[in-house]
Amino acid sequence: MTATDPALTALAQRWCALSLLHGRIESHIERALESRHGLSAREYSLLDVLSRQHDGPGGHLQMKQVADAVVLSQSATTRLVTRLEDRGLLTRYLCATDRRGIYTDVTEAGQKLLAEARPTNDGALREALDAAALNPELAPLVQVLEGETAAV
Repeated sequence: MTATDPALTALAQRWCALSLLHGRIESHIERALESRHGLSAREYSLLDVLSRQHDGPGGHLQMKQVADAVVLSQSATTRLVTRLEDRGLLTRYLCATDRRGIYTDVTEAGQKLLAEARPTNDGALREALDAAALNPELAPLVQVLEGETAAV
C-alpha cells in the first residue's frame, strides 16, 4: 500500500471520522459532568471502573488494570486516584495477601457522587450521539455504536 492508495485513504478518512466522533462525545460529556458534578470525564470513568470491583479472589483491580481500563498511563492513573482520594471519593489500602499490592475502593461519598453523575453522563452521551447522527460523515458510526448496522 502506498500513501495514495484509495483503500488507505478511505481507512484514514474513517479513522478521522471516528476520532472526531470520540472528541465531540468526550467534550460534551466533560462539560456536563464538570458543570453539574465537579467531575472530569476521566474522574467519572475511574469511579465507574472502580465501583464495579468486588470482594474475593480477582475482585480488586491492580493499578495497571485500572490504568488500562481508563486508558491512562499508570503514573497518570496514580495522580488521578490521589486527587479523588484527597476529595474523599476513593480510599487506598494494602492487599492482605501481597503487601506490595495497593487496592483502591470507592468510598460512600464516591458512590453517592457516581450515582448522581451517572444520569448526567448517560444523558450527555445520548445528546452527543443524537447531534452526531445529523452529520452525514458521523451518522454511520453512530449507527454502529447503537447496533443498528453491522458495518460502516
